Parts: sequence; structure tokens; C-alpha cells
Amino acid sequence: MKNPKALHIAVIGSGGAAMAAALKAAERGARITLIERGTLGGTCVNTGCVPSKIMIRAAHIAHLRRESPFDKGLSAQAPVVRRAKLLAQQQRRVEELREAKYAGILRDHPAITVLHGEARFVDAQQLTVKLNEGGEQTVRFDRAFIGTGARPAEPPVPGLADTPYLTSTGALALDTLPERLIVIGASVVALELAQAFARLGSRVTVLARSRLLSQEDPVVGDAVEAAFAREGIEVLKQTQASRVDYIDHEFVLETNAGILRADQLLVATGRTPNTEALNLEAIGVETARGAILVDEHLQTTVSGVYAAGDCTDQPQFVYIAAAGGSRAAVNMTGGEATLDLSAMPAVIFTDPQVATVGLTEAEALEQGFSVDTRVLDLENVPRALVNFDTGGFIKLVAERDSGRLLGVQAVAGEAGELIQTAVMALRARMTVHDIANELFPYLTMVEGLKLCAQTFTKDVTQLSCCAG
Repeated sequence: MKNPKALHIAVIGSGGAAMAAALKAAERGARITLIERGTLGGTCVNTGCVPSKIMIRAAHIAHLRRESPFDKGLSAQAPVVRRAKLLAQQQRRVEELREAKYAGILRDHPAITVLHGEARFVDAQQLTVKLNEGGEQTVRFDRAFIGTGARPAEPPVPGLADTPYLTSTGALALDTLPERLIVIGASVVALELAQAFARLGSRVTVLARSRLLSQEDPVVGDAVEAAFAREGIEVLKQTQASRVDYIDHEFVLETNAGILRADQLLVATGRTPNTEALNLEAIGVETARGAILVDEHLQTTVSGVYAAGDCTDQPQFVYIAAAGGSRAAVNMTGGEATLDLSAMPAVIFTDPQVATVGLTEAEALEQGFSVDTRVLDLENVPRALVNFDTGGFIKLVAERDSGRLLGVQAVAGEAGELIQTAVMALRARMTVHDIANELFPYLTMVEGLKLCAQTFTKDVTQLSCCAG
């Protein structure tokens, strides 16, 4: 039973931020009206993290069946890729998770009412909802939470809008593989999908406006570029399209590297917040390039209106969205919570994976730290040696005098699995000497953190296999 006297919170959206906010606020006694204009679940489960990681995993297995470090002793054979069947498997899992983690929970929750429609603010305590089934409904609230997410951005390339180009959403739903694929973009989504399509059989060219992963330490992008080169993925750096046309079922790109042609074009150049339909300006919610500005308590510039996730100026990761949503709910219901992003992990699911946390060397220097760094090639990590897969490195950034860890960048086969250890070390303000003296299980990739920490004082090539 809903308590009509309970604090009423309107939640706009149903993705990671919105669901976390709704569930936490309900747990704390609030009554929730959740408004979703499209498919329940938001980007992550429907068109982002979940389907992309399924596709990436399938592509990884296809790659290993075709080629592995053990081919002298194990037979290899190029697999037959049945893309339509892979897509059906992918979408079944998406539907299962959407039902289990979103639709089913909302349907059965006594404190949450779901409206299917598009919300628009009338004032700081009232919304109108244009219902998908027709008509309008007014929703009056005590607090409001905005978790409307973001969508793939469309760069202003002449001719592009008139072509049937792919965004990540369309690319993940393709039931056939293009023979030739051009990818515009050189960050997370572009690189993950470029490698997946290449491993499934497409001939892939990546156009990077500057270099790969330009926001990361340059050695990270260099390592991924080297991995792509080994797999036959063409990377054109300092390359931009000046015009795109679609002629006779073929994309034709005019670029500073010449005319390029492909069967499909994937544009992955960032994401645009879904905020333009909310009437935010009229009620005083400030934005920057469409992104809602929030304070440390996840409150917007209007009292009582909160936001989190990809529609805000926060980093675009679903776990940041969910953490922000739950903390906003605490604050909307009388509590006090903040979101500390000082040790925020990030993982890119290329192969090798890229995982980072904390400051890069350049960022540490910009912030005034005197730094000391070490880079450990994977040839010095026993797990990588026994895998016969030594492409990559681990880099530690430390404060010079104290040895306190400031940041970690890793490019390795299981970098995503080791980075949380680095997160905990940063949270605990550990030094590289503390890490070097910790017990790490032998023949794990995370042992590379210990070995890299040891290089601040030792030559690890002169240590025995599992030297402490």
C-alpha cells in the first residue's frame, strides 16, 4: 500500500541512476512516481554495457579459435560466424536482465508507480507527462530526480545526417557483418566495437581525430594501437572526415587521408545528454552543453531537484550513475550523502583491456605534485608469461617524497580485474612501498601491481619467480 502522506518523489528515467534513486528513496519511506518515455532499463542493459560485452566476448572466442599463442600445439580453425544467431542470443540475455532487474522489480514494488510517457517541468514542483498511450497527466511532487541518460552524439560532418550511418545502438543490433567497416571515433565505444567487428570478420578502419584514447596517458593509446596493428585493424591518426555520402549502398568519406569507402559506417564520437525536452531552463536548472550541473549532493541549481548519471556533468559510467542516484535519494529524503570520485576506476574492454584509476603522470604534475613513476612491461609478470600474452604494461604514479600512490594505468589481458585492488590502495592512501610488501597470490595478473611497486626500489628481473 502506498502511503499518501509519504514524501512524493518524481523520478524521470529508468536506467542505472533513476532505478537506484527510486529504490533507495522507496527504501527510506518515500512514494515514487517513475516516468519513462521509452524502454525500461536505460542504456546499459538495453543498448550499452550488456549487449556490447556479450558481442565483445563472442568476438574474443572467435579470435581465439582462429588464432592463439598455443597454435603450435593446438589446432586452430577460422570459425563460421552466424551473426543472426549471436544477435538472438545477445538479445535474449538483454531481455532476461531487463525483466529481472528493471521491469519485474518496478511491477512488483508497492511504493513505485510507473508512467510511460515524456515528462516536462511546469515549475519546481510539478510535471506534465505526455502519455505514450495518449493524453496528459499532471504529476505534483515534493522532490524530483532526473536520470534521463544520454544518446550517441552526431558530429557536424557535412552529408552525414543524410546517410544511414550506425551509432553504437545500431551496430549492436546488426544481424549481418559488414565486409568493410569504417569507425569514426577513437575513444571507448569506438575502439571496443571496432575490435569486436574485426574479430568477427569485418575489415575495419578507425579514424582518430588525434590519436587513440587521447584523454589517457599516451602510452595507453600506443599500446592499444599496437594490439590493433597485430590484428590487422587499420588506424588512421590525425584523420577527419570532411564529407560523408552514401552512394549505391556504399559510404564514401572525403578525408585528409584521401577517399575512403565502406559498407557500413559507425560513428562513435561521444554522447549527448537527454535533457532538451525537460523544459529545464524555464525552472532555472542550469546546464552546460546540455549536461545538468549538480553539486556534491547531486542537487541541481534548483532546490529539491536532483540529477545523476549521463545527463549530468559527471563521468559517464553506469556505476557512477547508480552511486549518484542512491546518494541523491538519501539527500532527497533528509539524509546527507556525497559522491567521492577521487578513486574512480575505468575499464575499456578491448583486448588487452585498459584499466585506470586516479591521476595520470601529466595530471599529477598539473596538480602540483612532485612525482615518481614506474612502468612495468608484462614480460615481467609471471601470469602474462605463462599465458604467452605479454603485450601491455602496468604504470604506477606516486608522490615522490612520500611514495603515496596517486594513480594506476594498466593495459593487460585482465586489467579490469586488477584495477579494483588499486582503487582500494588509493582509498587507503597506501604507498608504493606498502604495496610492494603486501601478499599477492602468485600467477595472477594483479600481482603485477606488487611487481611494479617493487621496481621503485628493486630490479625485478633479478628476483625469483614469486619473490616477496
